[in-house]
Amino acid sequence: MAAVTDPEVFLTGFPGFLGSALLERILARGDGPVACLVQPQYLETARRRARAIIDRTDAVDAADAIRLHEGDITESDLGLGDDLEALETVRDVYHLAAVYDLGVDADLAEAVNVRGTEHVLGVAAELGVDHFHHVSTCYVSGRYDGVFTEAHLQEGQSFNNHYEETKYRAEVAVQERMADGFPATVYRPAIVVGDSQTGETDKFDGPYNLLELLLAQPRWLSVAVTLPGSSDAELNVVPRDFVVDAIAMLSDREASIGEVYQLCDPTPLPVPQFIDALAEAADRRHVALPTTESIARAGVRALERASVDVDPNTLAYLDHPTRYACPATTRALAGSGLEVPPFEAYVDRLVEFTRQNPDVGDEPMR
Repeated sequence: MAAVTDPEVFLTGFPGFLGSALLERILARGDGPVACLVQPQYLETARRRARAIIDRTDAVDAADAIRLHEGDITESDLGLGDDLEALETVRDVYHLAAVYDLGVDADLAEAVNVRGTEHVLGVAAELGVDHFHHVSTCYVSGRYDGVFTEAHLQEGQSFNNHYEETKYRAEVAVQERMADGFPATVYRPAIVVGDSQTGETDKFDGPYNLLELLLAQPRWLSVAVTLPGSSDAELNVVPRDFVVDAIAMLSDREASIGEVYQLCDPTPLPVPQFIDALAEAADRRHVALPTTESIARAGVRALERASVDVDPNTLAYLDHPTRYACPATTRALAGSGLEVPPFEAYVDRLVEFTRQNPDVGDEPMR
């Protein structure tokens, strides 16, 4: 029987979309066992995904390579109680757990995204970890008017929703600890869509609302809305595999401590061209209907009554004033061969997955 090894990695956000893929990358590079914090309601899903990951990861040869611990980041001790003793050997913490939902209620967003991050930070500090990895979002920018880089954070910006604001405040908490010498790295993905090779996703939100609107209309003529600022706005999307590959690569470097990396597309499509690419992949002839956001929201409410599920919070991103740049990420990944594929290169796979998997919902997992 193989000796049982104490875990050196602790991960929150499993069995979520990003967390599951990142866990597989961490194990594949030989950094197991990994202790995962799992909410009780997702425990059976976590067990199934853990078994699947172990079965297809060649570098894993032990059934206990993934250790599941029931808990919740909204509790000060993460709901672990005496199980915290099992984490005394942990050297790296990956914090991905959050409510990824544009329409999230303010109280829930505060409890999970802000206080939850503070709780994970507290436990990591108590354990004396060597490296804390915080997955934030480019949209800590809020509606910053201009180019937002890794060097930006507290810019007096307004926010589109509670999700953006609480992710911003969570990152502020992390960066304040970093300023005091806490060994951490921040990763800011742009809008994450499905896998660029398979199209797989576990949640239809954000840009998928635009796609579902097109698919709900006749092939010969579909209508997409455009806002007054759409022509100058960009939809910055990145596929899941790029995000987790980049985090896995950068987090394996001691030199990444103290850095912020924006995992965005350096050459994103403007909103009109983005919608054109979606429509072409969906085989839809479409016209862009100029309108205001208030009228568009009224139209979305009418679509909901017709059973077309489009989140009205998506509309704010059709005239989003912020552009994202990633000079630190570009330098760090130079020569690695890892780069963001152009949206046009994989949009057809996203569309095909959407068509073939109509039961995928839009409910967030945290």
